[in-house]
Amino acid sequence: MKVHVVDGTFELFRAYFGAPSRTTAEGFEVGAVHGLARSLLALLGERDVTHVAIAFDHVIESFRNDLYPGYKTGDGIDPKLFAQFWPAEDACRALGVVTWPMVEFECDDALATAAARFAALPEVEQVVICSPDKDLAQCVRGARVVCLDRMRNKVLDADGVRAKFGVDPASMPDWLALVGDTADGYPGIPRWGAKSASAALAEYERLERIPDDAAAWTVKVRGAAALAQSLAERRSEALLYRQLATLREDAPVAEALDALRWRGPSRSPDPTAVLRLELDGLLERAADVAGRKASGATKG
Repeated sequence: MKVHVVDGTFELFRAYFGAPSRTTAEGFEVGAVHGLARSLLALLGERDVTHVAIAFDHVIESFRNDLYPGYKTGDGIDPKLFAQFWPAEDACRALGVVTWPMVEFECDDALATAAARFAALPEVEQVVICSPDKDLAQCVRGARVVCLDRMRNKVLDADGVRAKFGVDPASMPDWLALVGDTADGYPGIPRWGAKSASAALAEYERLERIPDDAAAWTVKVRGAAALAQSLAERRSEALLYRQLATLREDAPVAEALDALRWRGPSRSPDPTAVLRLELDGLLERAADVAGRKASGATKG
């Protein structure tokens, strides 16, 4: 079997900027919630999708903000989008999908935790992380744990990570530390770019192994002297950025494998959420998808 774990925060953002606006009779904006739910139902309709969970950033801030004050926060998020964060979790639960809301940890930590745990089970053939987020490339393990960009229908296995970033998946936190990640709020090391980071880490794999003196480098990189000096002067910063980029595998993800088996919409959804979010139509569609899967009439 395969286990699919979904980046709910990414899906919600994508739905907010891609799905049409929808307002309930009470004036509550639910366009992104409904867009996410439709996207999730499309995934659930695939033949090989049997065990599914979705993770969310219940709040944007996490333990990483304590490590680095410049780390990303919820500032600047459109209030109409932010107001749909928790309702999106309610909608996914109503659809019968295991939902992991992260508070101290981040959504990506939940996905990394689940990937590591379920990939270790012999009955699991593959864990599919449904997200194009480059941070999650570090979780890839051969073809056993892969990332799926659902928008482009592109699967990223270990060979794909090496082709795209020039490094092994395990070196991705080091790569991000050198290059930086503006979305997460840390700048990287001056002078270092994607090509130079890839070249150095393809040779040395980890930040600690890159010599301070470019004369000791065993790989040719353009501008090596300036790069080596910049890293030597900011090595402690680079190690901090790597810590920020490294996903945790101890997030509070408690469910056993069988709990992730999708059986259709919840038998006892929160009636307040169903009414407030106008989910009746989506729940009917979910029941139809589950019925067609049970009869074998699925796509994929």
